[in-house]
Amino acid sequence: MHVRTLAVTDFRSWEHVELAFEPGATVLVGANGQGKTNLVEALGYLATLGSHRVATDAPLVRQGAERAVVGATVVHNGRELTVELEITPGRVNRARINRSPVPRSREVLGVLRTVLFAPEDQALVRGDPGERRRFLDDLLVARAPRLAGVRADYDKVLRQRAALLKTAGRRAGGGPPDLRTLDVWDGHLARHGAELLAARLDLLAALGPHVVRGYAGVAPDSRPIELRYRSGLGETLPPGPADVDLLEAVLLTELARVRAQEVERGMCLVGPHRDDLELLLGGTPAKGYASHGESWSFALALRLGSYDLLRAEGAEPVLLLDDVFAELDRRRRARLAEVALAAEQVLVTAAVAEDVPEELAGVRFDVHEGQVRRVR
Repeated sequence: MHVRTLAVTDFRSWEHVELAFEPGATVLVGANGQGKTNLVEALGYLATLGSHRVATDAPLVRQGAERAVVGATVVHNGRELTVELEITPGRVNRARINRSPVPRSREVLGVLRTVLFAPEDQALVRGDPGERRRFLDDLLVARAPRLAGVRADYDKVLRQRAALLKTAGRRAGGGPPDLRTLDVWDGHLARHGAELLAARLDLLAALGPHVVRGYAGVAPDSRPIELRYRSGLGETLPPGPADVDLLEAVLLTELARVRAQEVERGMCLVGPHRDDLELLLGGTPAKGYASHGESWSFALALRLGSYDLLRAEGAEPVLLLDDVFAELDRRRRARLAEVALAAEQVLVTAAVAEDVPEELAGVRFDVHEGQVRRVR
């Protein structure tokens, strides 16, 4: 898979720019603040419908503009598809494939697959559980785009059930709450939650060995690592195939157990939205115990493992490396360059050309003062 063209309008700092790419390595060089990361972010957004830098769409639209448009032509197995997203904060985004509108923006998922490694990935190791849940769910969708529907259904039920709990909590202070509707939403939450949880466990079983190998490659002298799934059900669940019906029953039981607490606090206390991917280093949590170098190695291993998994399953993604070589030591640089060289397409950003290993020199664009110029 490779991107042949990228076009953005009113996206971040860019009023309009169109670029033509080739398979192999492409390097975007520019000082901080020149907009090179914005271009990589645009490709990541087309692949995931989300940004690796911000949680909402509003910052993606250029100041003074009402909407942003991002589009790319993607070549995969000899087939060429053009995908386009119109991003309008506060409204549903519009999407087109080959210029034809599609009913839901998530239908573009799978046209472009990317694995992006960026400085923000330190949060995968040192950040809150939400960072790791998002990592798992984004990879879930990249691996099987149909799971975007499961993820969206669960999020919708979660929001509606949370709103109902807040209402029930207020009524509880002035009289007995009517919880009959909550029983219905419990059923929806348990069903969609069980599907999402089962998919995560299956993913972790496939991903884990790739991450372990990736870590050993970038940090061979470090302590061994392990990935575990910590469930809000109070258990460390084993990765691998899971019985969705059984998980649904367990979730329903747990929801009934904490019903009074949820009504009192006005929030959902049970479900995969409260789970965590535990990252262990030498048997201890990497968060809080890993050194700076070990944290970088773990974050890199998670991304390399994701790339290897997708590639092994026949969906080779475009590799996006955003300002990371300057952060890595010689060994980690060499390992990342080795993987990048084997990729069908890799896009690299760097503040100075010297940060990029010579073997990845490839095609080079200079990004400066709102202009992108090919220099090699």
